Amino acid sequence: MKVLVSDPIDQAGVEILSQVAQVDKQTGISPEKLKSIIGDYEALMIRSGTQVTEDIIESAGKLRIIGRAGVGIDNVDVPAATKRGVLVVNSPEGNTVAAAEHALTLLLSLSRHVPQAHASMMEGAWDRKKYVGNELYKKVLGVVGLGKIGSHVARVAKAMGMEVIAYDPFISADRAQQMQVQLASMESLFQDSDYITLHLPRTPDTENLVNEKLLSQMKPTARLVNCARGGIVDELALSDAVSKGVIAGAALDVYANEPLAEDSPLRSVNERLILTPHLGASTQEAQENVAIDVAEQIRDVLLGLPARSAVNIPGLNADVMEQLKPHLQLAETLGILISQLSGGQVKEFEVRLQGEFAQHPSQPLLVAALKGLLTNALGDRINYVNAALEAKSRGINILEVKDESSRDFAGGSLQLTLQGDKGGHSVTGTVFAAGDLRITTIDEFPVNVLPSRHMLFTRHRDMPGIIGQLGSLLGQHNVNIASMQVGRRIVRGDAVMVLSIDDPIPPELLANIHLIEGIQEAYPVTL
Repeated sequence: MKVLVSDPIDQAGVEILSQVAQVDKQTGISPEKLKSIIGDYEALMIRSGTQVTEDIIESAGKLRIIGRAGVGIDNVDVPAATKRGVLVVNSPEGNTVAAAEHALTLLLSLSRHVPQAHASMMEGAWDRKKYVGNELYKKVLGVVGLGKIGSHVARVAKAMGMEVIAYDPFISADRAQQMQVQLASMESLFQDSDYITLHLPRTPDTENLVNEKLLSQMKPTARLVNCARGGIVDELALSDAVSKGVIAGAALDVYANEPLAEDSPLRSVNERLILTPHLGASTQEAQENVAIDVAEQIRDVLLGLPARSAVNIPGLNADVMEQLKPHLQLAETLGILISQLSGGQVKEFEVRLQGEFAQHPSQPLLVAALKGLLTNALGDRINYVNAALEAKSRGINILEVKDESSRDFAGGSLQLTLQGDKGGHSVTGTVFAAGDLRITTIDEFPVNVLPSRHMLFTRHRDMPGIIGQLGSLLGQHNVNIASMQVGRRIVRGDAVMVLSIDDPIPPELLANIHLIEGIQEAYPVTL
């Protein structure tokens, strides 16, 4: 067997691969060269440099596995790989400690002005009074996102004597209590924390999450750290907040666009801002860990064993994958939808396979639904392998029900039901003969909706004028409606309205929608 390594990786990974295969290292090759030679290899190991496109995968007749030595898999066409039965694996935990330690390093550096004091010393100064710092002991640390990295930061901070509060809607109260962490809302966390550290993926919901409004709610003595993903923090708003003394300081390791532009407003901020060039995973140990992790998975797959961190569905051949593809897409879409309808902590999640759906393998559909449920919270950290484990770690009770007797649609249907701290929701969908997906019920109200990128769901009283008012309001904000459906059970009772729109709903527009008489609930959804 042959393995191609097309990006620089730690030698420890190469040695593991050499146990079972011939390893060819060809780094920096062009896409054309890769396409011409990939047909000779059973495995491909990459980092961020190699772009594994559909064309390359189509040319890889022998390829069984693609291994990405790192977390992100943006440079791999995962759907194309899955369609061809090629397993894609990554190393979601290889840099956990490195990223957590860098966040803690920046917290300490902010508190004791370490970079600025060093620069001052190198210039010949000795200014002890200027760099009087603050202790972390007994201060309040707000952790936004209690995944593996955020949890590690919280654990170390507790050991240092800090009080830790956290925001993570997918962590149960019992799990937080075990971690000795107090859960809080996003607003109260920003208001009460002395230090805030972000550990979130970049998604449509988290982009520019930390904006001028949130920054203005922080204490003037508070400090912010982001070692998670660029784009979560509004960089212009942050530079203004630090420059004007709205907050005491900030430290960033990641940026909306990398490398950071020379004329970025962040570069002109005074001494209270610390910038590092995306060093979170840049330790010798982390680079070695991800290389070993992925190399071991490639080795195991070549030996006929399962992989532990597959990004696509393991154990399904191309024929089965092709058959289930629309059903898996439906399960994931409904999962994303119901997570945004709930907007709070999830306690129980039921996946009900009805009619012909109950005859399909249930585990892939269950996992696809869980992946959709957790996507907004975890971004590219969630995959088909770890979805069930991530749900369990967050205290979500998962139920699977098969009902072959249901005959609501010829091809059967899939219903997801969620119970959380903000109440319950249910959504149902089906796959038509041509593979088209349809949302068929929202909270038991009948609809027939084709999922689209941007949607708006409302719960309202069935009364004259509401549809017209909502349409006019969207028009005033230049939001174009592509389609609209209303579902109701009784005349003049409660109803739901589903709009497919061309643009996302801005916060100020959503607030105005809630003011329309008769509108009970309104949920913007991005699929």
